[in-house]
Amino acid sequence: MSFMSTTFFIPSVNVIGENALQDALTHIQNYGFKHALIVSDAFLSKSGVIKIVTDLLAKVNIQASIFDGTHPNPTVTNVNDGLKILKANHCDFVISLGGGSPHDCAKGIALLATNGGEIKDYEGIDKPQKPQLPLVSINTTAGTASEITRFCIITDETRHIKMAIVTPQVTPILSVNDPSLMAGMPPGLTAATGMDALTHAVEAYVSIIATPITDACALKAITLIADNLRNAVKNGKDMNARENMAYAQLLAGMAFNNASLGYVHAMAHQLGGFYGLPHGVCNAILLPHVQEYNLPKCAARLKDVAHAMHVDVKHMSDEEGAKACITAIRNLSKDVNIPANLTELKVKFEDIPVLAANALKDACGVTNPRQGGQDEVEAIFKSAM
Repeated sequence: MSFMSTTFFIPSVNVIGENALQDALTHIQNYGFKHALIVSDAFLSKSGVIKIVTDLLAKVNIQASIFDGTHPNPTVTNVNDGLKILKANHCDFVISLGGGSPHDCAKGIALLATNGGEIKDYEGIDKPQKPQLPLVSINTTAGTASEITRFCIITDETRHIKMAIVTPQVTPILSVNDPSLMAGMPPGLTAATGMDALTHAVEAYVSIIATPITDACALKAITLIADNLRNAVKNGKDMNARENMAYAQLLAGMAFNNASLGYVHAMAHQLGGFYGLPHGVCNAILLPHVQEYNLPKCAARLKDVAHAMHVDVKHMSDEEGAKACITAIRNLSKDVNIPANLTELKVKFEDIPVLAANALKDACGVTNPRQGGQDEVEAIFKSAM
């Protein structure tokens, strides 16, 4: 295997483990910021998590303005609403607090604060000229890894699609993964975000631009998820499982932030944009179907994934190992109560041609190991129904 030069993207500072939030405060203080815009959602507002952060900031004389209107699939309107609050209060940095939705929304806000224009101007790869306003991302779910990535996904309500904005300019300067902030995640969200992390790791591992660094991150993430997700879903207060899932999703994020993704994400983005469905659940349902499609091109790699999930593959052929991998993924999904198919999510057969056409335009699909056209992607959608 020969390599062109590769670039590895990650925030410059990442604080992980119990008490990470408290430890991160020192870093925030050292940056010399005066006024934060905290981007979050209604759930974290009600549960008092925002107050924990504003109280900590107050101790070090940092003021905070709050935008807690982020939708589960953050929209162009969310970004514009948050930007208004940022400008009105002359905020000099942004804190995203939550899962992927607040992180992505905050990236959109911070990007427009320095680059101007509209968020749709930056759809695609490497469009913005300037770095965003400094962003500190405090994570409360173990899944999307948006707190460390150069990916920002915003729903355009008028076109009913999710825009992928991919640029190092949206990478946070500091990520915080404190499992004590994840203990309150309900089982359904724990399962969906955990399967999202598994999807990141698997898609990065079979990506056509995988490297030895991304491979190491992806395989370790897969093992940690296989070992800990069931426990984290069953008992949210199991801090060992929570901490291991925090590490797993971070490693999976390091993998896909550099090896990119594949058809699972390209297709799941369309389901989210079209129906407003939860991203992690869409990924979990699509993951085995897309890997069945990919199998002829990457059987040996899928066999490695099975091994990372503790399947005994040593006497199996690559194809048998790949099939065992797909079974192991299905079993994990079932054990954490992910819906069985897209029909359960009320996806309609007549929408499949549009969903497939849009999926083929998504930047995430470029690195999928097996490339297909309209008919092939429609067939994958149908198999998941």
